[in-house]
Amino acid sequence: MVIASLNFPQIGELVDWKHFGPAGFDKTVLIVIISCLLTLAIFFIGGRKRALVPTGMQNVAESVVDFISDQIILQTIGEDGLGFLPYFTTLFLFIFFCNIFEIIPVFQFPATARMAIPLFLALITWVMYLVVGMVKSGPLHYFKVATVPPGVPKALLPLVAGIEMLQLILVRPFSLAVRLFANMLAGHLLLATFALLTDALIFHDGVKIGGFPAWSPLAIAPFAMDVAITAFEILVAVLQAFIFTILTGVYLGAALHPEH
Repeated sequence: MVIASLNFPQIGELVDWKHFGPAGFDKTVLIVIISCLLTLAIFFIGGRKRALVPTGMQNVAESVVDFISDQIILQTIGEDGLGFLPYFTTLFLFIFFCNIFEIIPVFQFPATARMAIPLFLALITWVMYLVVGMVKSGPLHYFKVATVPPGVPKALLPLVAGIEMLQLILVRPFSLAVRLFANMLAGHLLLATFALLTDALIFHDGVKIGGFPAWSPLAIAPFAMDVAITAFEILVAVLQAFIFTILTGVYLGAALHPEH
């Protein structure tokens, strides 16, 4: 009996797509563009009628705005952070749409599994909290409060201040980007793995029973796992958008209220 070997592609093949069109246009770029358009469409369509009792897309838009303001901004920044509501809402929806394409047929890939997207968003957050902190408190006072915790012994002050400065300048944006990238890439690889296992068990060359490969019944297990992971990845798409957005709120809140 001969069983076909499972030829799992290189990771690079799973996250890289052939370019089509000008300027390196590929599937990831297409997903980003569609995510932007979907984010705009929610508020364009939802804001047209402005009915007293919202329905349809207006209800969706208002629900998202209420969720962002109540569960993220007010919890991490306070009322003085409501001016950032448009950005936070756009950030949450854009990341969610980029993530959810992981389970959309034909696309089946989250744009956030390419490091460039999470890194770009993390750099925006990095610039925002540094600029907000320096404008709010002044550059010297902001960096002093952010890097010199109260009560630190003078002997340890240079070490602690260096660590805090490293965290402020490098660790925060890097961890923010890697967290989103790694979670979405891991989910994508799991889905691809069980899909390939299912395909290998169903279509391998070997002993056949009644015209079907003898190992085909075993494909039920990886197929069931693929379905379960697909359902789980819907939750992950929402959760990762929420985590990225709320951490942005935490960092901006610390910049606006460094004394806390």
